[in-house]
Amino acid sequence: MSVPLHTTGKASFDDIYTRPDPRDYYARMAELDYRIPELAKPFFQQQIREYCASARVSTPTVLDIGCSYGVNAALLRLDTTIGELAGHYRRAEGDQTALIARDRARLAAQDRLPDVRFIGMDVAHPALSYANAAGFLHDTVHADLEATDPTEQQRAILATADIVVSTGCVGYVTEKTLSRVALAHPHRRPWMAHFVLRMFSFEPMAAELAALGYRTEQAPGIFEQRRFASDAERTQVLNTLSDNGIDTTDRETEGWLYANLYLSRPLTEHADPEELH
Repeated sequence: MSVPLHTTGKASFDDIYTRPDPRDYYARMAELDYRIPELAKPFFQQQIREYCASARVSTPTVLDIGCSYGVNAALLRLDTTIGELAGHYRRAEGDQTALIARDRARLAAQDRLPDVRFIGMDVAHPALSYANAAGFLHDTVHADLEATDPTEQQRAILATADIVVSTGCVGYVTEKTLSRVALAHPHRRPWMAHFVLRMFSFEPMAAELAALGYRTEQAPGIFEQRRFASDAERTQVLNTLSDNGIDTTDRETEGWLYANLYLSRPLTEHADPEELH
């Protein structure tokens, strides 16, 4: 099957985010051994625990940028695996309404994080709508913050975020989006944890966040994202990594995309720009 390339050099899966439910999404990702959300889960759990201890709150809000069908929220709230979710949707029968009802019932019975609020942001409205209707997300922001500032209503939702996470949107989004998210609240900055493919530099984002009062650290290790979707994607990614001086031996050369984890936290809980400079 021919897979078109996005302008970033990655394979484009835009078509599977326009389906009324996640069955095609999980089927396609299973074919590619997509695993980064599952590898990210313990790190996100740790961020939630540490934020609650630091801020002395018991009901934090997590914003997932590029959330698609609410994958990260589903993994965390159901304490499940990406393979189990793929199997769940592969076996699912019936229309969208029936699937939403089953997901809502499952979540009501198995929610492991009932005190955590999840917000999803994405440009794919069908995927976002499903995640919200199924109950994985408590609120949504349908926006492209690369192109425009958030509306007042969107800004109000974004301002509630305590922790911002992502598992693959960097490259599609840049420091423009992260800055607009970070500035949604006038006096407070959320913690951030972003898994970023090695073909993309996080330096421009770290610099932008530093100007807003953040300190960014790269966590140890690298993480498998998924297998290459085509020979064309493999060639493009390997060329990009080579141009950036990144050693791909025993990593991308073996057929996998790999990501780094970047953790960004505000140096002060009162991160008003007037106070930071």
